[in-house]
Amino acid sequence: MTTRRQLLQGAALVGAATLLPRPAYAAGTGNIFVSLEKGNEVVVLDRTYAQIKRIATSKRPRDMHFNQDRTQLFVACGDDDAIDIIDVNTLEVVDSVVTGPSPEVFAFSPDYKTIWVSNEEYSQLEAIDLESRVSIAQIPTGAEPEGVIVSEDGKTVYVTSEVADMVHVVDVASGAVIKNILVGTRPRRFIFTPDGKQLWVSCELSSEIFIIDRATNEIVGDSLFFVPPGFKPEDVTPVGMAVTRDGSKILLSLGRANHVAVIDGTTHEVIKYILVGRRAWSVDLSPDESVAIVSNGLSDDITVIDMASLEPTQTIPVGRVPHTVMIDG
Repeated sequence: MTTRRQLLQGAALVGAATLLPRPAYAAGTGNIFVSLEKGNEVVVLDRTYAQIKRIATSKRPRDMHFNQDRTQLFVACGDDDAIDIIDVNTLEVVDSVVTGPSPEVFAFSPDYKTIWVSNEEYSQLEAIDLESRVSIAQIPTGAEPEGVIVSEDGKTVYVTSEVADMVHVVDVASGAVIKNILVGTRPRRFIFTPDGKQLWVSCELSSEIFIIDRATNEIVGDSLFFVPPGFKPEDVTPVGMAVTRDGSKILLSLGRANHVAVIDGTTHEVIKYILVGRRAWSVDLSPDESVAIVSNGLSDDITVIDMASLEPTQTIPVGRVPHTVMIDG
């Protein structure tokens, strides 16, 4: 019997052609893409937030990223061990990349030739060469790796381990972990500050943010706590983050606290807590930074936030367990 993995591997040479640059007209559609972890699809909304397509994907779609020219959207599908590729122009799945077991979060190398993906079940960070579709590195991590981010020069990869409560610093040249940084309980996601000096890490179950100095790979100061009025610290489960280009504001989704915190990038004080849906998870800024959109995993909807007023303007049902939001501005 032919398995899904065999079919994907057999299609690799044909599929590689889809990675070639495409005309720029496909980018900048203004469409919003939302992966539905329990729906096995990506929902597409237009600039008016009207639904225009539901794209069937492999099972359990989670993290998503555009390719370099934003003509394709890559979607990690954890239960089928694949990263599906959606054509942004036709809104169809055109190819898949085979990964190790349970891909959760991934990041491109700066030249977009390599995908670094956390394989949750195998407790490893995997590197996949996109031209050959070959796995070129499998680096052991702590149990249940999740967040992945690659340095601007491509020489270092950071990955969180949910169970080990660590950030692993991986040297790409040697393919080895060169430092383990102990953080809070169940670290999830990363952002770099725009000046490149700091790495922020959300720790879901200890309700805190750690800031790492990238020059030393040491934690800077005390961890940060953000608790909306009426909630207890244990109600706050921070995960997703987004930062404005000038670094003045950092958006932090607070999980079961059902809010997004808007944080001053310099003082680290809360500018505002914004009420959204249940279990605020992923958050993305539009390219012009006029709006932010957050996925609400337990209310099966997304919330649109106006960045000028820092007010929620719409809540839109999308389907079962929205995970990641990406805006093609």
